[in-house]
Amino acid sequence: MSANDLPSLLSVALLARVGPARERLREALGQAGATLVLEEDPNTLELQVLRDAAPGAVLIALEPAIEDALERLDPVLGSPSLTLIFDEAELAARREGWEAQRWARHLVAKLHGHLDVLPPGSEQDGLLQPEPGLPTTPAQLHADAPLDFHVREAFDAAGDVPADGLYQAPDTLSEPMSLEEALAALQPPFSTPAAPSGPPPVPVSAPQTEPPRVPLGDHSSWSLVDDDAVAAVAPPPSATPSAAPPPSDFDIARLSLVDLEAERPADGAAAGAVLVLAGIGGPDALRRLLATLPAGLATPVLVHMRLDGGRYGNLVKQMARVSALPVLLAEAAEPVQAGNAYILPDDVGLAVRDRGLYFSADAQGVQVGTLPPSESAVVLLSGADAGQVDAVLALAGEGAWVAGQVGEGCYDPTAANAVVAAGMHAGEPPQLAQHIVERWGVSE
Repeated sequence: MSANDLPSLLSVALLARVGPARERLREALGQAGATLVLEEDPNTLELQVLRDAAPGAVLIALEPAIEDALERLDPVLGSPSLTLIFDEAELAARREGWEAQRWARHLVAKLHGHLDVLPPGSEQDGLLQPEPGLPTTPAQLHADAPLDFHVREAFDAAGDVPADGLYQAPDTLSEPMSLEEALAALQPPFSTPAAPSGPPPVPVSAPQTEPPRVPLGDHSSWSLVDDDAVAAVAPPPSATPSAAPPPSDFDIARLSLVDLEAERPADGAAAGAVLVLAGIGGPDALRRLLATLPAGLATPVLVHMRLDGGRYGNLVKQMARVSALPVLLAEAAEPVQAGNAYILPDDVGLAVRDRGLYFSADAQGVQVGTLPPSESAVVLLSGADAGQVDAVLALAGEGAWVAGQVGEGCYDPTAANAVVAAGMHAGEPPQLAQHIVERWGVSE
């Protein structure tokens, strides 16, 4: 693909406080070939100056010190025609070397609107000319591969392989030996009892005449009772049992299906929810997750991500720009309703009443074990608290769906890697969002 075929690079405004983070982001924009039309501290930037710069995209270094400024600049930043790219100032300040180059490639992909984030040299030929003949097989590709090293390595390690005790080679085993001979050598010896030479002895007291046959008659009234009881209640031999009336046909015309599930609360409280745990590096992953979830999701999404200063109202506004789901701030005593995404402050937890979820005032925050396992899921994104891994895995053992973020965008994968190593689902945020949609669906 030629350079003329690529979409033109966007003009970018860089909003960041003076410091290492701003310098790193400026270098990344230079590597991406972007046109920098404005570089200012958002705390001192005037709204009209940002509007006059007319950028196509705005790159913002997020930190608690600029949250009020972003709210003041929201009339311009909230424009649907403007592309917003967020990065955490703490991560940007310490990003260098290979990690800085990787982030620059992701920035190029976002500005150009494509998904190619591979380094140079990974391109594939666009046009492949057909050639006669069969394609090269894998065996042909490895025909000249040296095997001596692997054979010697396997021979040296053979003595260290632990034995399971199920197979014990006989001392007299020699090669070559057929499979039948090997199996026979492993069988324990056994002796066969000698057959009697004559007919079996007949007891003297045993009767030699065949007992008379007794007709069984009608057995519809038989029952399993003690012999003494039979003797007490048995009818005389001359009595003839009456035949039982044949059973009538079973009438299934009046059968109906009855809903055995208990009624839901009248306020629409959901029976379960998808809990998303995140931390450092989590805002970008959370944006990618929410941007993939469709409107009308048949389960609520709860987001718990600790923020310095507790500016959860600003996080609601940021996520509402990319989410098709309504993004709300969780409040105590309110029901948790499907089709919404809730941002949970540190002092809001969960409670179950009448088989429905409700927000509650809790100084310890949300407790993973409160979620009903069969109706819920937990997703661990970058920076999730590793101290909650045990509780998450315990919930998974009771039937909850659990997944962890993997990939290059996961800056702090400690907790996510722990659940993935335990056998839970893994993927990047858009992939995890697709699994959520497939599992819960969309309400009509």
